[in-house]
This record gives sequence, structure tokens and C-alpha cells, in this order.
Amino acid sequence: MKPTKILLQTTIPTTEDDWHIGRFSLLCEHLASLKDENGDTLYDLTARDIEKDERGNDRILSKLDETDFDELWLFAVDTGDGLTKADCAGITKFRQRGGGIFSSRDHQDLGSSLCTIGGIGAAHYFHSKQLDPENARNCRDDQDTKNIDFPNYHSGSNGDYHPINAVGNVHELLKRSDGSTIEFFPSHPHEGGVGKPETDDSARVIATGKSEVSGKDFNMIVAFERSDDQHGNICGRGIAESSFHHLVDYNWDLDKGCPTFLEEPPGDGYRKNPSALNDIKIYVANLAKWLALVN
Repeated sequence: MKPTKILLQTTIPTTEDDWHIGRFSLLCEHLASLKDENGDTLYDLTARDIEKDERGNDRILSKLDETDFDELWLFAVDTGDGLTKADCAGITKFRQRGGGIFSSRDHQDLGSSLCTIGGIGAAHYFHSKQLDPENARNCRDDQDTKNIDFPNYHSGSNGDYHPINAVGNVHELLKRSDGSTIEFFPSHPHEGGVGKPETDDSARVIATGKSEVSGKDFNMIVAFERSDDQHGNICGRGIAESSFHHLVDYNWDLDKGCPTFLEEPPGDGYRKNPSALNDIKIYVANLAKWLALVN
């Protein structure tokens, strides 16, 4: 069996002092290390940043439906202008032909170019557009970083980990091989907002976190099952996640460093208890397998 082809992609051109794709190297290494029962490589990875063509569109994303990729792992690290209409259309058509999509963003308007991706884009809530429909949530949670506004849920310091709570029947993405439930995800002081789109019955919230500041629960993961859309397409599975910091190098290993604009002091949870990192690695392996399945 051929390896599943995964595109790991940010929404910015390569920029050294930013969250470029090189800062997701540990995720790539983990995915590349996964083997089947015969010892064969499970995933064929392509990792890249935005590369614009003469029209200003990304050379791959704008035509993603025409490629042979099976999955897109999209890290929306832009401030609102990362994806063009053509990029979002290509991604939408990719899902409509059965491709699996993982989408993540962060606080306030970081990654808000995700909004117009069909189906999955509607699960991401931002500050200046597509606000959380639960109006009481449209307020600051993290009070310390004054230049960051809502949504900015404080799950803990970078370098630490925090408990996650499975919602409803425990989703297979959150199960360890022995059937027990994953307990921890990497922390971040200002996670974004996600939720189930009101009219999409293929989606549900599968995991929440709790703010260390307000004690408020917030949605972390929305999972979309395969579903038929109004045009008769069978859309692939998808994920909308509250923060790309769950998968970035710095939140797995502080020694990997971070952009200079990150102001918050880090914690040392993973340094003290490195085995806690196993849960996010199990989730990643589950995610790659789940997104690829067509039934």
C-alpha cells in the first residue's frame, strides 16, 4: 500500500522570525517515524510555506483539488490575509473530493483567512469577523498580554501541559492504544475560539480545555465526519482546532526556540515530566490515520 500523502502548510511566506513551517519540525519527524505492521512508512510528507504565483495565489493550495495529496494539515499563522479566495476555493474543492483537513489557528484574528474554507472555516471564531455566536465568550480571558484581545483562552504557559476533557462519547482521536483517554495537551496562554457550526450535523466538539485565569471551559477540537454537501459531494473528514501551538516545536521542546515577538515567560512542565508529551504524539498518530479513512 502506498503511503498516505500529507501536505503540511502554513499561511505565510517563509519568514525567519515567525511561525514558518520549519518550526513544526518535531511534528514532521514524528509523522515520518510512524510505520505499519510490516515496518513500512505510513506517510509521505511535504512541508512548505506559502509560495505565491503571478496572481498572488499559493501555487499548491489554489489547485489543491488537482493534486494527489490525501490530507492537508493547515497552520493558519497569518494575521488575516494569508489565504486568497482562490486558495480557499482550492482547499474547499479538495475536501469536496474526499481530502481530509486539519485546520488550526490561534488568538484574536490570527489565522482568520480560514473563514471562507467550505464547512471547516465556519468552525473558527475570531475577533473582527465571524465572532463566537455565544456572545458572552467575546471578551478577554488572558488579561496579562495587553496587546492580544479575544478570543485568547489561557490554558497555561508555553512549555507546560494542561488537562483536556473529552466531550460526549470519547472520540477515537482521543484514545490511547489500551482504550484509555488522552489526558494532556500542550498549553498556550491565548488559544483561539472554535465551535460546531450550527447547521452542520457532521460536526461536534470532541474536546474542551479550562482557562487557568477564568476557570471557563473552552472548545479545543471540533471534528467533522464525512458528509454529503448540497452539491452531492462526499466531503472528507476535518478538524478545527483552537491553536497551532498544540503542534509547534516550541510547545513540545522549549529549546527549539520561538519568534522574538513571543513575550510570555515559559513554563517547565514538559521538562519535568517529558512522558506527558506522549499524549499529543498519540493524538497526532490517530489524527493522521483518521483523516485518511474514507468510511
